[in-house]
Amino acid sequence: MADRYRSRVIDVPTGSVESVYDLTGDCAAFLREEAAGSDGLLNVFVPHATAGVAVIETGAGSDDDLLAALRDLLPADDRWRHRHGSPGHGRDHVLPALVPPHATLPVVGGRLELGTWQSVVLVDTNRDNPHRQVRLSFLG
Repeated sequence: MADRYRSRVIDVPTGSVESVYDLTGDCAAFLREEAAGSDGLLNVFVPHATAGVAVIETGAGSDDDLLAALRDLLPADDRWRHRHGSPGHGRDHVLPALVPPHATLPVVGGRLELGTWQSVVLVDTNRDNPHRQVRLSFLG
């Protein structure tokens, strides 16, 4: 399996504001280098307790809508038992239950098979952690 499995960690600067960071270009670049035109699966995983991975449309307002929906569902107030960090930080630890920390996507001919408007994104509501890592793994 070692010759069919490739993995890489990328660093993502998310800053100190809630963000939806588009990883699609990073995924495509990784597959160009590692998939060698083959079919398989790409797994995108964020090893953080306060971030998630989603497949959504970006650039047309959906990314902002997602953050607004998460603010409605997970308000940054004092209701959370998990209380370290900035006010409302406990909600960030609930985020991965709604936006999981991983996605597994099909790769055909070395290319990510997404729909026309789909993008792979990192969702990060944690203002206390401005740097994230994302592991990209290809199994061909």
